[in-house]
Amino acid sequence: MKLAVVGGGSTYTPELIDGFARLRDTLPIEELVLVDPAPDRLELVGGLARRIFAKQGHPGRIVTTSDIDAGVADADAVLLQLRVGGQAARNRDETWPLECGCVGQETTGAGGLAKALRTVPVVLDIAERVRRANPDAWIIDFTNPVGIVTRALLRAGHKAVGLCNVAIGFQRKFAALLDVTPGEIHLDHVGLNHLTWELGVRIGGPDGENVLPRLIAEHGASIAADLHMPREIVDRLGVVPSYYLRYFYAHDEVVRELGTKPSRAAEVAAMEKELLAMYGDPALDEKPALLAKRGGAFYSEAAVDLASRLLGSGGSPLQVVNTANNGTLPFLPDDAVIEVQAAIDAQGATPLAVPELDPLYSGLIGHVTAYEDLALDAALRGGRDRVFKALLAHPLIGQFEYAEALTDKLIAHNREHLAWA
Repeated sequence: MKLAVVGGGSTYTPELIDGFARLRDTLPIEELVLVDPAPDRLELVGGLARRIFAKQGHPGRIVTTSDIDAGVADADAVLLQLRVGGQAARNRDETWPLECGCVGQETTGAGGLAKALRTVPVVLDIAERVRRANPDAWIIDFTNPVGIVTRALLRAGHKAVGLCNVAIGFQRKFAALLDVTPGEIHLDHVGLNHLTWELGVRIGGPDGENVLPRLIAEHGASIAADLHMPREIVDRLGVVPSYYLRYFYAHDEVVRELGTKPSRAAEVAAMEKELLAMYGDPALDEKPALLAKRGGAFYSEAAVDLASRLLGSGGSPLQVVNTANNGTLPFLPDDAVIEVQAAIDAQGATPLAVPELDPLYSGLIGHVTAYEDLALDAALRGGRDRVFKALLAHPLIGQFEYAEALTDKLIAHNREHLAWA
């Protein structure tokens, strides 16, 4: 079995490597190719990756290359974890929207649109290379904004599934609170990528007992603290929203907070510098503790689970993924990409049935899906007017004056990445 990781020079990668090494019986990799355009980073990450494999006795071979075509040739699955423009572009995404009083974040609002515009054309080019090299290969997208990127891949006819670590993070959290194994936790997880709610937490599978009311009653304070939301919100909703819902439920408060501290991108850039220095130590043969602060917790477990099911080597039959709606949420078009529990096998992801949603959730899902329609159109066809319409449609913007100003700022800060600008 051969896997390729595009964006393999990321400081995230040792987390992924550790998962591949620990779970090698589930996903027996013979060759792993790390693909990245930055040779210096790739050398450091690749060296640590080989040492992790060696320490844990993994027999697989790790190859590094900056050549995408060579890297994906004959790969059974390709994982995408790239960041077009790097942390510098992310830093801009997180700052210039604040000038208009709008949230600055890499996946939500105007910053999220900027990332989509930079990313979708690059991902589609990579996907075409994968299709030419091996039309049967699966593409697993961890690249944000996952929902929009996965929709672009599926619309272009690629074998693709989107992956996010929010659900697996909740699964691990709830399992610890309930003193059960993570595999015993089934989440009634519904929504769009970075716009989801846990409507139920079940023990033993989709038909198991829903213990969410007990979880909230006994551990509501801990859950709310992780979300950075008041406990009252969790109590009144009776569900657990993704922490990304804070950008919607407390937008103005978040904007004020972001204006008083360095951007998350600046924090991550400093962390990456330290991590890369660690990776260069030939004595280091495990992922460092600092990596846990980088983000992406449990990404490796989720990726191994998904890849193993798609490639027929094991894994959990039900997983939370990003895939085509196909009637699951009847108020959305079939080609919308939703994030829900799905049955995974070698044919792909089939969403499980979802109960009728309260308008409190379906309304926001529908609104953000409309924005994502316009965002994808802007990413595929370009043009100032399409960017403006996407921004005007976003529920966190929605005002003509803001959309006008943000359009100009987005284009000015991303011109080098926009072929049409």
